[in-house]
Amino acid sequence: MDVIQNMMEYSHQSTHFFYHKSSGLKTIISIHDTTMGPALGGCRFFNYKSESHALEDALRLSRGMTYKSAVAGVPLGGGKSVIIGDHTHLRSRELFRAFGTFVNSLGGRYITSVDVNTTVQDLKWMHETTRYVTWPNESYGGSGDPSYMTAYGVYCGLKSALRHQLAKDSFAGVRIGVQGVGSVGELLCEHLHRDGAILTIADTHKARLAVVAKKFGAKTVAPNDIYKADVDIFVPCAMGGVLSDDTIPHIKAKIIGGAANNQLLEDRHGALLRDLGILYCPDYVINAGGIINVYYALRDSTDGFNAKHVEKARKHTAEIEGTLDHIFTVSSRDGVLPHEAASLIAREKLEQARKSQSQS
Repeated sequence: MDVIQNMMEYSHQSTHFFYHKSSGLKTIISIHDTTMGPALGGCRFFNYKSESHALEDALRLSRGMTYKSAVAGVPLGGGKSVIIGDHTHLRSRELFRAFGTFVNSLGGRYITSVDVNTTVQDLKWMHETTRYVTWPNESYGGSGDPSYMTAYGVYCGLKSALRHQLAKDSFAGVRIGVQGVGSVGELLCEHLHRDGAILTIADTHKARLAVVAKKFGAKTVAPNDIYKADVDIFVPCAMGGVLSDDTIPHIKAKIIGGAANNQLLEDRHGALLRDLGILYCPDYVINAGGIINVYYALRDSTDGFNAKHVEKARKHTAEIEGTLDHIFTVSSRDGVLPHEAASLIAREKLEQARKSQSQS
């Protein structure tokens, strides 16, 4: 992969490659934009097919974090880090201490947190060598588990999509397929089940799938069959890139919106969804609850994270519903795709911030 060319394509500020021999750490930290504030984004530990795939993931995810913060009105920039390798074999205190050292060398331009296959314990190890880390553990002055606010934001966003696409004000009797029932997926199922939705769920972790299915009376299907499920709403809450030429033709849902990042494998897949009459909720808009939660913890960290901050974060997260109302209205009015309308809003906010900074 041509690294500089790809950074130019995504308009990134910097990308950093680190290697630590004794622990086996190979990591990429990508900083997309710090106009609004320091770049915040989790650390993903994944056994990528190649270093090129890892770089592509870091670039796309960090750009998404910039847009997520901008649209949500959070004064943070966008970054992301990826650790390349099998987390079941490489995970160690030494590895995460080394990772923390690398984060620290960036002088606060990047703040890390949890992501796929990283844990609170990993973050504690990072914290031994850097203060630029936030973890979901209130007893350590952290931000509380951001999964709750992420799930709540998706729930609020889906209410907007439900009105715009299906002219419904309630999830009662609405058939919803949830892909991935980890921390966020399970919490979202709880919201939807409480409102009377009929759930179909899928996950690669069979034991967890069975527990969640029993808890909410959900039907289970194999991971690859969730795309074919006879549902009204499809909710991706696992890995990104799931909306592709291979999966979209099988989708029966009329609404797609979930917690996963980078759901569109390519931007052109947004047009394919529109042509099939499917309303797509831009991922970095509907799943912004987690970063909103972290922002209030960082802003008010002097007195620790408490119920006051949770309420502030919850009220801000509820605004995702109105934000999507606006995006769907702009999309319909101007004849642009929802994710294009969202990107335009994000870029406008970033440009306004740059102009304001240049004038000050």
